[in-house]
Amino acid sequence: MAFDIDMIKKVYASMSERVDKAREIVGKPLTLSEKILYSHLWEGSPTKPFTRGKDYVDFAPDRIACQDATAQMALLQFMQAGKPKVAVPTTVHCDHLIQAKSGATADLKSANTTSAEVFDFLESVSNKYGIGFWKPGAGIIHQVVLENYAFPGGMMIGTDSHTVNAGGLGMVAIGVGGADAVDVMAGMAWELKFPKLIGVKLTGTISGWTAPKDVILKVAEILTVKGGTGAIVEYFGSGAKSLSCTGKGTICNMGAEIGATTSTFGYDESMERYLRATDRADIADAANKVKEHLTADAEVYANPEQYFDEVIEINLSELTPLLNGPFTPDLSTKVGKDMTEKATSHEWPLAVEWGLIGSCTNSSYEDLSRASSIAQQAIDKGIKMKAELGINPGSEQVRYTADRDGILGIFEKLDAKIFTNACGPCIGQWARYSDPKNAPKNSIVHSFNRNFAKRADGNPNTHAFVASPEITAAIAISGRLDFNPMTDKLINEKGEEVMFDEPTGWELPPKGFAVEDAGFLAPDEDGSGVEVKVASDSERLQLLEPFTPIKDESLMGAKLLIKAFGKCTTDHISMAGPWLRFRGHLDNISNNCLIGAVNAFGHKTNLVKNQLNGEFGGVPDTARAYKAAGIRSIVVGDHNYGEGSSREHAAMEPRHLGVAAVIVKSFARIHETNLKKQGMLGLTFANESDYDLIQEDDTFNFIDIAEFAPDKQLTVEVVHADGSNDVIKVNHTYNAAQIGWYREGSALNVIKRENAS
Repeated sequence: MAFDIDMIKKVYASMSERVDKAREIVGKPLTLSEKILYSHLWEGSPTKPFTRGKDYVDFAPDRIACQDATAQMALLQFMQAGKPKVAVPTTVHCDHLIQAKSGATADLKSANTTSAEVFDFLESVSNKYGIGFWKPGAGIIHQVVLENYAFPGGMMIGTDSHTVNAGGLGMVAIGVGGADAVDVMAGMAWELKFPKLIGVKLTGTISGWTAPKDVILKVAEILTVKGGTGAIVEYFGSGAKSLSCTGKGTICNMGAEIGATTSTFGYDESMERYLRATDRADIADAANKVKEHLTADAEVYANPEQYFDEVIEINLSELTPLLNGPFTPDLSTKVGKDMTEKATSHEWPLAVEWGLIGSCTNSSYEDLSRASSIAQQAIDKGIKMKAELGINPGSEQVRYTADRDGILGIFEKLDAKIFTNACGPCIGQWARYSDPKNAPKNSIVHSFNRNFAKRADGNPNTHAFVASPEITAAIAISGRLDFNPMTDKLINEKGEEVMFDEPTGWELPPKGFAVEDAGFLAPDEDGSGVEVKVASDSERLQLLEPFTPIKDESLMGAKLLIKAFGKCTTDHISMAGPWLRFRGHLDNISNNCLIGAVNAFGHKTNLVKNQLNGEFGGVPDTARAYKAAGIRSIVVGDHNYGEGSSREHAAMEPRHLGVAAVIVKSFARIHETNLKKQGMLGLTFANESDYDLIQEDDTFNFIDIAEFAPDKQLTVEVVHADGSNDVIKVNHTYNAAQIGWYREGSALNVIKRENAS
């Protein structure tokens, strides 16, 4: 029996009418993405067409999912909204605050001790406000959502960039900052610029060593980390239908790495099989009644160039296994000799020290079963494990079933560490080194989604490569980055030459899924009597104080805080790893603000000039000095600033420390929205070359900020230390409502005012 089946049936009940009306208004056949978007308008039935990439549109998502690291700040904000209960179904999943070190049992016990205060807060606040709570160890948010909450044709948002994983079950599922989630929790509309559409036609059939992971690794190579920005990627074709539901989820999951708003697939038999296998036959039956609306109109897929803004075609029969990395998820290399050549020329370490399988991207039963078939071959053929191996099951249901069926036992025979059903190394929660900053140069291979510098283990010298679970297993067993399991032989313990056979596995468990305790706690029907406690002296949790508006006069004489050079992701702006412990305490976590960003002046991290005294210091310390002196500061950045995680801390921390504006060449979507929500200025250079004009001792004067208006450039005078100046133009994408957030100090301030009236 599905969660929220009545809500799902209600969505389907209105879909036919809304899709038909949208088709009439748009005047042409519709893609699946358009059907879902137009059937989830805040106003109800559509009344006008929207221009892709231009119009801001109010939507009504069906549900919200939050992981524990971002849920803290989201729920601290919701507590200020003045609502007794969330307006839409919402869940919290405790998967980020569990460090991988010794193994599942010991690591979970340690997390329940060290983060008890946070888990207790999240459980109590969930209970009070009608939110479903998934306990530590229950699983990784996106696998749990796919198993329990995702449904074809639905729309959801989540406070994690990989919320897009639910596209594997035909949803439009979008990662957002906590402030966006608070809007919807409070019963308000959720605003999004109507996305552009990228169609990916898949032909042929995956076979042998190639996996669904290789599809998105190829797409990342084609589109790069910013090629999907502002767009929904919709997969279709005979090849799409041949993929499993969880394989589709893997592809959608890593769509976050190309900057896509989300990715999705049309409803098909693999989705129906998955729904029935996960005890949701009622959803499958309901979906079958409206299945023509759960995929694009036939004309769209027959002539995709007429309906998508961009079309890519990939023949799965010709696709070969890939390794993407290091340091960026879009640098793609074919397994084998191509890697030998590239690694040698770039001096990437060819010896592999770890293979890691799991995370929200590849932790399904199918993934584990196929990887275990390689592990079993190593046992049967007498091949000694050359690297270490770690496994993160995606959920307690997956773990329990895989353990019952002997899959985990196979890995354990190779001395693999079975970590908790949690994110672990994928988000830097990995106690690999006692001193990560001075750790050696090395290579690892994993089936995760991100591989930015220091992402997994805090070591800037770790070269992380992304691959499918089966390729990860084979390379870990061989210990060689350039090992090609399709052609290369290994020497076993008897001195014999042996080769791996092709991986095998099961789309779904032959004996069905099973679990004793999934880890779910339903909230009280009436949570009004539940008390949420936050200790005043806590270092982990801090009640929020509303941000005050940035006054126009404070934007005269603002100082440069840092000019970030090159890639500046949300990991650079607000690191994860050990800093996750402070995600519920804004002041404490602000001590990591931009400490990973490379300063364009000197090319060092966390070392910037304090213009008040001429001395050099850390970014947070310098920002606090400006704030104490009543001076606003400015951050300047390069392209795709804020790519990666949806963490709104990357916007809240600079805001808390007195940063008024971030001026960059271009933004990643979620981060730009987060800046807007927190009442800051997120601006782009009208002329990208003006980035080069910014000098270390610059002062900024926003000379026409009083005239801040939609579609109107702002003028900034940049005054240099020698008294000379440059006057530059900056662009923005603020509409009238978003300018209202800025003028009132934050979007949350607007919500509080509206709820109080």
